[in-house]
Parts: sequence; structure tokens; C-alpha cells
Amino acid sequence: MDMTDRFEQSPYRRHRNDVEAGTIRPGNYDESSSSDPFEIYRTKDASIDRLRRWRQAALVLNASRRFRYTLDLKKEEAKKQTIRKIRAHAQVIRAAFLFQEAGQKEKVPGIPRAPTTLSGDYGTSQEELASITRDHDSSALERYGGVKGLADILKTDTEKGIPGDDDDLLKRKNAFGSNTYPRKKGRSFLNFVWDACQDTTLIILMVAAAASLGLGIKSEGIKEGWYDGGSIALAVLIVIVFTAISDYKQSLQFQNLNEEKQNIHLEVVRGGRRLGASIFDIVVGDVVTLKIGDQVPADGILISGHSLAIDESSMTGESKIVQKGPKTPFLMSGCKVADGYGTMLVTSVGIHTEWGLLMASISEDTGEETPLQVRLNGVATFIGFVGLSVAVVVLIVLLARYFSGLTKNPDGTVQFKAGRTKFSTAIDGFIKIFTVAVTIVVVAVPEGLPLAVTLTLAYSMRKMMADKALVRRLSACETMGSATTICSDKTGTLTLNQMTVVEAYIGGKKTESPDNESVLPPLVKSLIMEGVAQNTTGSVFVPEGGGDAEVSGSPTEKAILQWGVNLGMNFDAIRSNCSIIHVFPFNSEKKRGGIALKLPDSEVHIHWKGAAEIVLASCTRYIDMDGNLILMDEDKLTLFKRAIEDMAARSLRCVAIAYRSYEIENVPTDDEELAHWEIPDNDLALLAIVGLKDPCRRGVKDAVQLCTKAGVKVRMVTGDNLLTAKAIALECGILGSDADATEPNLIEGKVFRALSEVQRQEFADKISVMGRSSPNDKLLLVQALRKKGHVVAVTGDGTNDAPALHEADIGLAMGIQGTEVAKESSDIIILDDNFASVVKVVRWGRSVYANIQKFIQFQLTVNVAALVINVVAAISTGEVPLNAVQLLWVNLIMDTLGALALATEPPTDHLMQRTPVGRREPLITNIMWRNLLIQAIYQVTVLLILNFGGESILDLKHYSHERATKIKNTFIFNTFVFCQIFNEFNARKPDEINVFRGVTKNTLFVGIVGLEVVLQVIIVMFLGKFMSTVRISWKLWLVSIAIALFSWPLAIIGKFIPVRETPLSEYFKRIWQSILPGRRRTSRDSINRRQEGTD
Repeated sequence: MDMTDRFEQSPYRRHRNDVEAGTIRPGNYDESSSSDPFEIYRTKDASIDRLRRWRQAALVLNASRRFRYTLDLKKEEAKKQTIRKIRAHAQVIRAAFLFQEAGQKEKVPGIPRAPTTLSGDYGTSQEELASITRDHDSSALERYGGVKGLADILKTDTEKGIPGDDDDLLKRKNAFGSNTYPRKKGRSFLNFVWDACQDTTLIILMVAAAASLGLGIKSEGIKEGWYDGGSIALAVLIVIVFTAISDYKQSLQFQNLNEEKQNIHLEVVRGGRRLGASIFDIVVGDVVTLKIGDQVPADGILISGHSLAIDESSMTGESKIVQKGPKTPFLMSGCKVADGYGTMLVTSVGIHTEWGLLMASISEDTGEETPLQVRLNGVATFIGFVGLSVAVVVLIVLLARYFSGLTKNPDGTVQFKAGRTKFSTAIDGFIKIFTVAVTIVVVAVPEGLPLAVTLTLAYSMRKMMADKALVRRLSACETMGSATTICSDKTGTLTLNQMTVVEAYIGGKKTESPDNESVLPPLVKSLIMEGVAQNTTGSVFVPEGGGDAEVSGSPTEKAILQWGVNLGMNFDAIRSNCSIIHVFPFNSEKKRGGIALKLPDSEVHIHWKGAAEIVLASCTRYIDMDGNLILMDEDKLTLFKRAIEDMAARSLRCVAIAYRSYEIENVPTDDEELAHWEIPDNDLALLAIVGLKDPCRRGVKDAVQLCTKAGVKVRMVTGDNLLTAKAIALECGILGSDADATEPNLIEGKVFRALSEVQRQEFADKISVMGRSSPNDKLLLVQALRKKGHVVAVTGDGTNDAPALHEADIGLAMGIQGTEVAKESSDIIILDDNFASVVKVVRWGRSVYANIQKFIQFQLTVNVAALVINVVAAISTGEVPLNAVQLLWVNLIMDTLGALALATEPPTDHLMQRTPVGRREPLITNIMWRNLLIQAIYQVTVLLILNFGGESILDLKHYSHERATKIKNTFIFNTFVFCQIFNEFNARKPDEINVFRGVTKNTLFVGIVGLEVVLQVIIVMFLGKFMSTVRISWKLWLVSIAIALFSWPLAIIGKFIPVRETPLSEYFKRIWQSILPGRRRTSRDSINRRQEGTD
């Protein structure tokens, strides 16, 4: 099988992240077949048609604002078109250059190139360097003397890299540019103001305000006539500014998070040592180490590589893995390392690369709807239609009463008399009525409801960064609240990933101390050191002035290299003593890696290192303590197997090191054959078996127990030995006792793999630990769990984990050990690789859902109360106690300030005492309905009593009728606002008695409530002309607050009322089905006919 075929069949190839490539998926297990456009339970892979359907079905007053944080379908298509054009352009330039070069070689050899401008102190220019990699210009590279010559010109040592001091880095950036590209500026505050202005109802109100202003000034003069129209205009302006400020702050949070997502970290060689560096700090001349899963950070030339295969589809659009070597050394920025490892010389950075040009040409669209956002759009649409209907009824009733002469002024005079009332007065009366109706729509349509999801997600994402979790997909943040199971890696997630060699079997027996070199035979010692130094992707740096050796690489590699250093290994000397013939990089499927070496005497040594029992199975001999090669008999094989089991049972990771000699005549001499040569892995001689200790993380047992209490099952999926996995699982609390450590609780990957699909689903629920699993086993487990209805979170760090991360409902990549491919396939990156951080993500996910429910309860209470009060008053008296400007203030409390206060509540431990949130659970629970209706009924009852009998109840008879009406309406408005302010506290804890618990910790909530109280006092006491209010006495203030305050004990009493478990929506469905039985039968018959037709 050739290299291309091998990768076409690999999981990496099938799940490549390419903006143009479609994703091949085994199936959507949880996607509803419902015709409801708002039922999208997984937006991660939703089709464009489904996304378009819910947008078209939503009732929207301000599309630019409502859909701001959803995927822009037009931009997405334009982005794909731009990528296609740039790719095609690059291919055409390359093809034209190659054609031209071929013609020059045939006709006029040796045509000199046009002179180029040199960059700084370097003997080449940025344009020249860029053209070499962009055009894959081998002849130009040869003129420089190959990669070595080019490195000399760039003042780079191919082994030690650049000096890397600040002056050197600055000089290189000035000469060749930095590894950044110009990004489109974020939207300014004025853009958000403009978006807020595009709300349909606010536009109508502004037009009405302008008309009212003109008529008022004409009839009453500019001094008095501007108040009615001016107050509405000012109120609308305040709503616009508040909305714009809130939206702008959200956008800044997303912008910062997006920059963090693009900050890739990788290893460079500077001053002879490997260092971690940000992709933005890479400069021309840097020597960058590449390994499987990495992203190529800039354009460059391969210095050396082994089995290095690059996925160039992100640049070329072609689904093809390209093998890199001396004949094909050109590396393009943005491509991924599909296999092998190597080092590269950076020749072009930033905008001078094709990737930089591509990224500068497309805008980074952070838009992405979440399932909760879509569902809330459905709720908002339903409420909006109800509110719209109510507004139309109010408009018709008020107009009918007005033009029929039933509407009277406060002094008792009729407002409209046919044939007598001036036309301008009649129009002014109509505008006031129309304004009230439009304002009811503003209050009734909860435009801020879907946006509250974005607000709470933005807040949560910012806070999750502090908890070491970087959210890449918004939907994952909320989906985590529904997670029913977490499939976690062992190494580095449940353990510290700080490995040390604590035990070793060498020469056929256990050594007293693994670091004691004096007991090792010279032959065994030299072969072990040769294998450790050569068969590794890590490195050892010894400072020139002396000091401890600095070891770099993966934790396993570092532990074994450190062991070699302790035995006296001279890393650089051993590396320079042999030449590498061929490498088989460590493979998570085969769980071993090998290398073929040519020694100075032309002898060939082959070294293998990997999972102990797998390498041991290939060994036919071992070297004893006298340095003799002994045939492996059954007794010795049993001894080694028991040693492995004993170490594994003590939670040690077991690694075997073996070697064999090989005839040089059998090594392929042809480069093509050598590239596909399978390094022999049979007839090996065992050198050592080492046990690596990786301690459990502190607090991981508590985190696992917390998950269990919260109804989230933690499963360990590891490539380690089953006994090692069992020992760690018992230590972490994933397995309760030895009695639990039986199949199917404890299962090996190959056993699970061999089961049928139905059997896998049966076993999946019971599995707690899977050992010796391959990435494909993890994928099969995720698929089986999802088919069983689980919401699955998966952790992964390797390139081959990408399919499982993508398939899972929430993919969690490791930030420290995770490859770039794994991170790109993930939804959330755990920055500290700690399982405790995964549990924090679960808490935040549940918090998102809980906060939205709090906001829904609060907002619907305001909606119901405001609508009922105005409708009943309008129909009965022709007057509304809450006018347009007052309703706009209520809307500001309800939408913007209410969302800020309630959607930013931090998570509590109480959230982890519940079961996971079901994806199909109603957004408005029976508990919420109970709380909402109790508060709404109380508010409506009290305020309607005040509306109809307020003058006598408040003892206002000694005032004129006009004055008494104004005081009464002001009192109703004031009481209504304070009811909402106090109800915000009730909404904080829908199912708890003590609604004040933790309130002081949420300074934003306290601050917003305080602001609302201060503004309400200012409105009533000082803005009477604008708000149509009058000053009220301190007694009425106290009565108003007392009435509102009663909502607190009322909420406590209400929480003792039991509610049924069956959602209220189910009862409505049953009633609907019983009312329309004929329709149901007809639809069922039509479905049956369609099925018969397909059969």
C-alpha cells in the first residue's frame, strides 16, 4: 500500500478540517426528524438548509442584531469562493513558472534573474525567498547551495538554529517581516449603534415621535409642544445607546477569545536548545521542529525529516498526502503534518506566504448558532405573535373608542367629536394610540431573549479562560451542561504527565536501581543508550558552561531520555556517530516506533521501542548480564510477562526496548523503495523493560465523585496496559473496587472492536475502563454511546483522536500535549490538561442553561403582566396606565439590564447536584411556570385594582380628577417597575427558598439592581415631563415598595406548591390532539401512503 492510499484510509484523512471539504459522518443519532424548524439539537453538523429554515421561520424585529452571532450564510459562501480563487491563483502561478522554467532550460540556458533588493544584512531578499517556496523553485534553491547554503545566507545553524536574542529577532523582523497578517478591524461602536437603530419597532416609534413633535409644536408652541414627541424620541435613543453598549462589549470579548484561538504554540531551536514559541513569534531563519499533528507555521525548506508526510489540502484543495524529502523539500504555511517528524528552515512569514494571503483575504467569522439560541428564537417567535395579536386588538379597541367619542380627557371632556375636532388634533390622538400599540409590540416581542444566550456564553467563555478552558465553538459551552458521560484519556488528564523511570528489567532480571549504570554489561549499556538516543523525537541540551541537561519531548520520551542521561548517555555524540537509514514513527495503532541505523563500520542496527507486551511478542532473544545473546524460552517469556503485569498492577506504564542487527545488503538502495521500506520487527533481542511512574493528579478523585453525583459517568479510555488502566481507575475512583473490575466494566480495545454493532451498544453503557485502545476504538465507543442516546464528551490529544473528537457532542483537546490537528477537531481546549478543568466546564455548561431559564422566567413575567394590564385597561376604559415611554423603560429593564444581571450569574455547587439537562426538556419547566404565573397574577391583580379603584384606595379624592389620575398612573408605573426589580431576586433561584444566597458575590447583579433603583427615582422625581409622571409623596413611595416587596414572601410560599413532573407543554399537546383527532388521522394516513410509495 503506498503512502497516499495509506492516508486515504486513515481516520485523519476522513475527518480532515478543510473549509471546502465535506465531513463524512457515520450518522446523526440525536437529530430530530421533526418538522419544527426550531428543533435543532446539534448545530455542530447541521445542514445549511436547516439553518436557513429557522431563520426564515423566526419573527424578527431587527435581523442585523438578532442574527449577529449566528453563522452568516452569505459570508460563508463568499469565504469559500475566495479560498477557491486564491488556491486556483496559486496553482496557476506555480504551473506557469514551471512551464516558463522548462522553456528557458531548453532554449536559452543560464538566463540570469533580475536583480533583487537585499534585505538588511542578509544576502537575499524577501521576494526571492518567497518565490522559492511559492513556486517550488528547485533550481533557485540549488543556486543558493541547497538548504545548507540558504541557512548560511540567513545566518542560521541548521542544528542549533538562530541565536534568538532580542536584537537578532528584531533585525530579522525588520528585514523579512513578522509572522502576522493584516486582519480586518473589529466593528466600531458606531456600527453597533447603527445595528440597534434598525429595529423595525424603534423606527416606527421614531417616525411617530417626529410626527407627534411636529403636531405638538404646531398646536402648543415649541415651549410646551415638544414634550410628547421629544420624550418618545429620547426614550428610543436611550434604548439604542444601552443596546449598542451591551452588544459592543460582547463583541470585544469574542474578539479577544478569537485571537487566543489563533495563537498556536510550537517548538523552535534557538541557541542550540528547543524552546516553546508562539506562531506569531516565528521569524525567517528559524529552525522549527515538526511532528505528527503540527501545523506548518510558515513557508520553509525541509532540513531533515523521517517519513514526513504533509496534508496540503488546506492550501491546494486536493485530498492528497504529500511525502516530503530531499527531492520535495518545500513546505507551505497552514498545512498539517500527517505523519513522521522533521525540522524545517523558515524562509517566508506572514503576508509573504500563501497562507497569510489567504487569511488576510477572508474575514474570521465567529458566527455560530447554538441549539439553545435556535430554541429561544422559537420561543421568542411564539411570544412575539401573541404580543403582536394583543397589540392589534389594543389598537383596534382604542381607535374605535377614540373615533366613536368614548375616550375622554382627564377633565371629563370628550377627546374626539366628529366634524368639530381639528384634523391635526385627530391625527395627534391617532399617533398617541398607535404609539402605545407599537410599544406593546416592543415589550411583547422578546428580541433580547435569543441574544441573552450570546451574552451568557460570552461571559462564561471569558470566565472559563480563567478556569483553563478555551472555548472554540459556542455550542459546546451549553452542550456540556447536557453531557451524560465523559470519555477521558488517562495520561496527562487523570495523571500529572510527569513520568519517571522507577523500575527496570535488564539482562533478564530486575535491577536494584534503574539508574545504576555500574551493574550494566558494556554491550547492553551501549545498545540501550544507542536505542534511547536515536529512537526518539525528543532532544537533550547540555549548556556549554555546564549544568544539568535540559530534556525536551513528550513526557514518555523525556522520562526515557532522562533515564539514559542518568546512565551516562552522551546524546549528541551518539547521534553524530550513526546515520539514520529509515524511521517508523511511533504509531498509536501499533503502539511502537522503530529506527534503522547505519554504524561507522557499515553494520546496521534496528531499534524498536513501545508498549512492553507488544514489543516483547516480537522478541525471540534477550541479552543477559554477561552480554550474551540468549534464546527466549517459555520460562523467560513468562517471567517477563509477569514482570509487566506486576508493574502495570502498580499503575506503572511499561515500555520495552529491543534491537536486532541487520544485513546491509537487504536494505533498499533506491530512494523510492527506501521510502516505503517496512523496517523488520521480527526476531528482536530484548534489551530492557522499564516501568514509568505517572502519579494521579491531586483532586482528580473528588472531581470524578462530583461527576458521579451529578449524573455524569466518567469512563477512562487509554492506550495503556489494561492492568495499568485498572490500577489508575481504582485510584481515581472511576472503579469503586476490585469487584467492579470485570468485563464489561473493564474491557480491552480489541475485544470491544470485535463485537457486532448491536453488542457494542449493549456493552458501551457498562464500560468504565477501556485499555489498550486504539483511536478507532475510541471512535466506536463514542458512536455506540451516542446511538444509546448519551450526550458524549471526549478528551483527546493525538492526531488520530481527531475523528472521535469530531464525532463526540463535545470534543475536548488537551492544550499542552494536544496536537494542532486534535485542537482543530475539538470544541473546547483544556489549557492545563487537567480533568478537574473538564468538570469545571460541565459546571459552566449547566450554568449557561440555568441562567437562560432565570432570564426567561423574569422576562415572561414582565411580558404577561404588562400585556394583561394594558389590554384590560384599554378595553374597559380606553386608557392605558403604562404609556409608550414608560413601556420603553420597562423594556430596557427587561431586555438589556435584566439580561446583564441574570445571564451573568456564576455557577454554584447546587448545579452539580442535579442530573444533566435533557436536550429535549422544555425550556420553561413546570417550576418556572408556577413561579411565573404566581408573580404575574399577583402583579396584574394588584395593578388592575389600583387602575380601577386607585383614587379611593390611595385617598386621592381631595385632588382634581386630572391630578388624581396622574398620581394614580405614576403610582402604578412605580409599583410595576419595583415589582420587576424585586422579582429579579426571585428569578436568581427558581427552585430555592433563599434567593439571596451568593448575591453579594455577583457585583454586576447588585450594581444593575442599584442602577435600576436610582434611575427609577430620577424618572419619577425629576423627569415628569418626559415620562408623563408626577412627584409622589414619601408615603406612596413606601406603599409602592411594600407592594413590590410582597413578591418575596409570595415566591417563598409558592415554592411549597408541588408541581407535576410531566411538562405543561405535554398537556397542551394532548389537548390539541384531542381537539383535532381528524387532522391527526389524516396526517398519519398520508405518512402511511408515503411509506407504501417508497416501499
